[in-house]
Amino acid sequence: MIRKVPAMTVRQNLGEILNEVQYRKASVLIIKGKKAVAAIVDVNLFEKIRLLDSEFQQLTKQLGKAYAGVAPEKAEAEISEALRAARKK
Repeated sequence: MIRKVPAMTVRQNLGEILNEVQYRKASVLIIKGKKAVAAIVDVNLFEKIRLLDSEFQQLTKQLGKAYAGVAPEKAEAEISEALRAARKK
């Protein structure tokens, strides 16, 4: 469950919000004005996000090297086709 909470409420109730995240595995989206500015998530989810980000960065670098010197349109077409084929499986 993701709960939206104004930044002022987070400041006033940080301990309660941390308990909610830690024990209920809830996520809290912090709102400032009308805009989402940050999120509080449990540490296990945070570690998964960091791992996915790291893997994405590595894949991006590998694709950049593989398509060095290839026209962007051709690279995008080949990558799109590979994605479609992978999603069909």
